[in-house]
Amino acid sequence: MKLHRLAAAAAAAVMLTGCGGEQQTSQYTMFAMDTCVTLSGCCDRQTLENAGKEITRLEKLWSVNIKGSDIYRLDHEGSAKLSDETAELLRYSLSISERTDGALDPTVFPLLKEWGFTTDEHHVPDSERISELLKNTGWQRLKLDGNRASLPEGMAVDTGAVAKGYAADIIAEKLRADGVSAGIIDLGGNVLTFGEKPDGSSWKISVRDPFGKGTAGTLSLGECSVVTSGSYERCFEQDGIRYHHIIDPATGRPADSGLESVTVIADESRLCDALSTALFVMGEDKAFDFWRESRDFEMIMITSDKRLLISEGIADKFEQSRKGTSYTAEVISR
Repeated sequence: MKLHRLAAAAAAAVMLTGCGGEQQTSQYTMFAMDTCVTLSGCCDRQTLENAGKEITRLEKLWSVNIKGSDIYRLDHEGSAKLSDETAELLRYSLSISERTDGALDPTVFPLLKEWGFTTDEHHVPDSERISELLKNTGWQRLKLDGNRASLPEGMAVDTGAVAKGYAADIIAEKLRADGVSAGIIDLGGNVLTFGEKPDGSSWKISVRDPFGKGTAGTLSLGECSVVTSGSYERCFEQDGIRYHHIIDPATGRPADSGLESVTVIADESRLCDALSTALFVMGEDKAFDFWRESRDFEMIMITSDKRLLISEGIADKFEQSRKGTSYTAEVISR
């Protein structure tokens, strides 16, 4: 078995320099939520360190691996009284599950674990095992009554497809409350920018090339969030076949959707995080139908046959890279 350990390359080439006046520019880097986190802002370093402590606190609530976390207790006991933050996170996850007709499903965690994506002990389960585990999935079966959550026996949840985006929104709100006028929150490539760059220019956020080490292009944006889900992020090879971590809830297998990456651009990072996964599962046609029915996000999809598909609302903000993989670019309209 050949394992590909691809470091979480930041999707952003975002820099914050020269906050102007007497304001200083600070940066703080830490490891949390299983990724490298970088916080930058027009503030002192201590303000960013305090924000980092908040990320650590949220991780201790939401991790599937930290004993005593809200999610750990729910998964191991079948029922748990949750913190306000965890209850809201699960409530939001379920709302996206309903909106995407189950393309996002927080209850596929047992399948992720079986494939080895949570333990690094990768293998391809046989069809009988996958069918068995699929019987213990289904977002509708996760019940929330206020802050009390419950699951049927044999089921478990993982909020990983939404948690980093949700955390980024919370941290942005905290930094604003602490008087930070502009900043960048980068949770392993889940990027949120807030405020106006000191020089008045756009934030530049690059979209990774899933077929190479460079970028497919660069977005020039105001404050927003940009999140990419890609087949290259966590994957392994067995018998010459590559398997990635984005599980299709309908099949229990890595989504075979004809896509290599999906980038979502929206005001809220939690929406970007959730939809980047769901749209990857949907595939090209269903994803664009979903976009046409929505008004709260834009997207860029890179297909397995090397087409770069850009929704019209963001097309004039995206500049394709002249280096690296050669893509056929298409703008999709409503």
